[in-house]
Amino acid sequence: MKKTLLVAALAASFYHGNVAAERGTDGQLKILYWQAVSILNPFLSSGTKDVEAASLVIEPLAKYDEKGNMVANLVDEIPTVENGGVSEDLKSITWKLSDGLLWSDGTKVTSADVAFTAAYCMHPEGGCAHVSNFTDVESVDEIDESTVKVTFSVAKPFPYGPFVGSQSPIIQKAQFESCMGAKAPECTEENFGPVGTGPFVVTEFKANDVVAYSVNENYRDAAKPAFSSVVLKGGGDAASAARSVLETAEFDYAWNLQVEPEILTMMAAGGKGKVVSAYGTSVERLMVNMTNPDPALGDKRGTLEGGMHPFLTDIAVRKALSLAIDRQTLVDVGYGSAGQVTCNVLPAPEIYASTANDACKVQDIDAANKLLDEAGWAVGGDGVRAKDGVRLSILYQTSTNSVRQATQALIKQWWAEIGVETELRNIDGGVFFGGDQSSPDTFQKFFADIEMYTNNFDGTDPEKYMARWICDDIPSPANQWLGSNMPRYCNPEYDALVAKMGTTAKLEDRAALAKQLNDMLMQDVAIIPLIHRGGVSAHAMTLEGVLMNDWDSELWNIADWKRAK
Repeated sequence: MKKTLLVAALAASFYHGNVAAERGTDGQLKILYWQAVSILNPFLSSGTKDVEAASLVIEPLAKYDEKGNMVANLVDEIPTVENGGVSEDLKSITWKLSDGLLWSDGTKVTSADVAFTAAYCMHPEGGCAHVSNFTDVESVDEIDESTVKVTFSVAKPFPYGPFVGSQSPIIQKAQFESCMGAKAPECTEENFGPVGTGPFVVTEFKANDVVAYSVNENYRDAAKPAFSSVVLKGGGDAASAARSVLETAEFDYAWNLQVEPEILTMMAAGGKGKVVSAYGTSVERLMVNMTNPDPALGDKRGTLEGGMHPFLTDIAVRKALSLAIDRQTLVDVGYGSAGQVTCNVLPAPEIYASTANDACKVQDIDAANKLLDEAGWAVGGDGVRAKDGVRLSILYQTSTNSVRQATQALIKQWWAEIGVETELRNIDGGVFFGGDQSSPDTFQKFFADIEMYTNNFDGTDPEKYMARWICDDIPSPANQWLGSNMPRYCNPEYDALVAKMGTTAKLEDRAALAKQLNDMLMQDVAIIPLIHRGGVSAHAMTLEGVLMNDWDSELWNIADWKRAK
């Protein structure tokens, strides 16, 4: 018996020794995000590239996998009513941290860090970009060193907003406790190099350029990650990013390949890399600015205090802009099989997809012109419509990308057919989606009339996503320009429906409310949806373990990536 136990112990020791030796044996992993990373604190950026770059370092309690399922991460199980983790009245959820969790600096992860994270994001002067995850949170209390309880002010049928998904990770209290509120953006060292629980630590950060990572020696799985270091390079464009993997093999992974489909097919023909895609909830959309972006307004520019937009507040104009667009052509030209026409900002999962707005699938220039005629917008000698001295002249901005510029050019042409003058502007993606408070060119500041980009939400429940367009989430100087309500849409009826969804349990009823919220945004034309996009990236044939994920960070399982032997 003793001999058997000894053999087993030796075998276990040998096994674990070999497993531990696997960490870092695959050398360097090279990733290219053509929209360069500007910050590694996702609470201070709505940019996907920043959230995903941070996900290598700081993690949530639970993630969403490639199928949209919630999976435990820093906990052993997901709290539910059935296992006692969610209260019967649905007004609280209790999370218990896994044993032995360490921060990358070797200190213990505790419930104090979890509670602090909530306080940090919920601080009224902090301008947390993802504060909608904490909607209706009344308190976050430390029950003991490893247990934290989130209490809501109302019953929450879906209590997984806080601490779930890459937009709601845990940050270390010891590192960030002097960075609360208005001080948050000033903490450069912390925001560029967070201490984390993820598989990697930051060794170098150059804003809008490159992030270098090395292995987190305190990562909870001794066998992972397989790579000893990661370089995440930023800059360039989507086509050059695709080429760097599919043709030159300079990089192992390239993200967000918004490239004409025929070009990707030709690039992949050489067999050096593979194009991967996944559908989730990503929608390429036009955001309509309801406020006045006139530079003459100074600090009130683009805010409710500065007044409403001189012509986009006319719903006839907004409807006409949407009617004039041929969405199928946009799909055919720029997306191919990686795009579908959509008339909703909430296109999936299927139970939440409304059919009430499907008329937008058919372009109707005549109807658009008729709407503008009836609203009193008369065509002038220069072909541009005007009323009461106000011309329909639009500044339309987006990030720099060949597909987006092609989309802009087509839309400009169609808008010209209805008497709308359009000036096109494109901004480097690292700047446009960045969190630089001093830059006038971020998509949060929205110093234009129309802006275009893609966004989505973590997981499959849209409650916190639809909460992005409540009045309190409008970007402004008061919240460091970090709200998510880019159109500055403010409708008390909408806010009331968001609150109602937060207290509704039955799935069919939640779906009905989600559709109502989507339909209100669509029929008020605060957002003009264009294309339901599949996420498209590429990785080297030598890279294994990639599970393309459009429900969470694309890098969600990077600890499992390895070099093919």
